[in-house]
Amino acid sequence: MDTSMFARLGAVVFVALAITATAIEMTRKGEEAAVPALVRPGMAGPDPLREELHRCALLGEAGGRDPGCLAAWAQNRARFLSPKASNPQEMR
Repeated sequence: MDTSMFARLGAVVFVALAITATAIEMTRKGEEAAVPALVRPGMAGPDPLREELHRCALLGEAGGRDPGCLAAWAQNRARFLSPKASNPQEMR
């Protein structure tokens, strides 16, 4: 057997294993994967500043002229660049 025959055989085996793994994964029942919570237990609710920054990001170029976005960006800079803001939890 030459090397091209081994390469073809390897490719066929790889595809067969991939199809088998896909079939097994698709036939699984609703087993939930253990996903860690993204919200810390101490957090009260959604951060209004984060929501405003997201709204400004959706505005695109118009966000640079929106007074609400300018205020949110200033507050965000103050939150992270302030000398006393070494611990973000202290600001809440």
